[in-house]
Amino acid sequence: MLVTSKTRVYTRLQGIVFTVLFLAVIGMLAWLSTRYSFTADWTANNRNTLSEASSELLQQLDGPVSITSYATEDESVRRAVRELVDRYRRHKTDLTLQFVNPDLEPETVRALGIRVNGELRVEYQARTENLQSLSEQGLTNMLQRLARSGERWLVFIEGHGERKPQGVANHDLGQWSQQLTAKGFSVQTHNLVQNPQLPENTQVLILAGPQTNLLPGEVAMINQYVTGGGNLLWLTDPSENKNQYGLMPLATQLGIDFEPGMIVDPTTQVLGVSDPRFALVADYPGHAITQGFDALTLFPQSHGLIITPPGDWQARIILQTEKRSWSETSDMSDSIQFDAAKDIPGPLTLGVALTRALSVDDTGLPQEQRIVITGDGDFLSNAYLGNGANLLLGMNMVNWLANDDQLINIPVKTATDRNLQLSSLAQGMIGFGFLFVLPLLLAGSGFLIWWKRRKR
Repeated sequence: MLVTSKTRVYTRLQGIVFTVLFLAVIGMLAWLSTRYSFTADWTANNRNTLSEASSELLQQLDGPVSITSYATEDESVRRAVRELVDRYRRHKTDLTLQFVNPDLEPETVRALGIRVNGELRVEYQARTENLQSLSEQGLTNMLQRLARSGERWLVFIEGHGERKPQGVANHDLGQWSQQLTAKGFSVQTHNLVQNPQLPENTQVLILAGPQTNLLPGEVAMINQYVTGGGNLLWLTDPSENKNQYGLMPLATQLGIDFEPGMIVDPTTQVLGVSDPRFALVADYPGHAITQGFDALTLFPQSHGLIITPPGDWQARIILQTEKRSWSETSDMSDSIQFDAAKDIPGPLTLGVALTRALSVDDTGLPQEQRIVITGDGDFLSNAYLGNGANLLLGMNMVNWLANDDQLINIPVKTATDRNLQLSSLAQGMIGFGFLFVLPLLLAGSGFLIWWKRRKR
């Protein structure tokens, strides 16, 4: 090709145009990067992105969320806060974050009770809470608590040997109560003898397995609470007391009776549970409480329920044993077999949800009274709460009873086990490789390179 002054000008113009277009493309990409973002999480279990439960909760929050982090100028602290909050801002654009140096505003810090560097103060719909632990679980739980409209009181009846909501014994409900408190519920106990009037802010009344008879006046007050539209969770247990410790009038009012004996489920022995008194539930009828359940729930020492709801009540079975189970009416012994003449064959009802339509509220929405009755209370005790999906079932029951259907079934995702367990042989081989094999390979390769260069 003949190079002339004209071709030189064309070549220079092409170079200039290419440079300008290249810089324009780079500038456009840089500008787009400030407007849009793309992230990918390749970690195990996607633990650096929000779980589906957290993103679903953010979609339910109507209105802006304001987060203030009281962090010093330490960039490592602020970066950790920013990385956590940014995961939420990708799903909720009206979630804002600002930093305040606590050293510059000591009076505000003392007034708000800020104690940790980087502590978050979250505000939603004029309700605020402080968060000290920077984690998705902590922040999601806080947003869930703030999403609740007003205080939700769970009142446990006491004074008759019931399971204690703050107790630490195996049969108590202390661990479950802690989980309820973390979800925004206020737990308190109430003795009807000392104070015959139930608290006005009672959202759910809980009867947790009394061991002595309630007085007729106490039962009358509970019946009056139910008649007035109160929500109730009744955790019954198999007992020789045919009157359910004075609560049979309540059972009659709700159309509930109890199968004699104790449920036996041979399926549990296949799973390695030697105690025949354990009942297993693997299939769940369609209900909001058990929606999406795909895990087992375990019930020790339970009895079946018989439901004949009154005309104004609707009953739904939520827990039912396997067909192989039965209610053993004889004394428990080492060798237990089904006796068709005396025992009651399965499947047996372990849990039932009752609903009744009430009048509309001030907003024009219909109100619904809700009651849950189970044939076992041990499944929520400290000893058995961690078995299968027992904890999730207990949380869903209370959420449903408190009319928080939209917050049911949102357990926070946990990171998978990141520990590497090595046998003694594997540890020895790795140590030998790093201490001897790898240095010898490096030395050998160096000697080989030196030998080849020497022969040139």
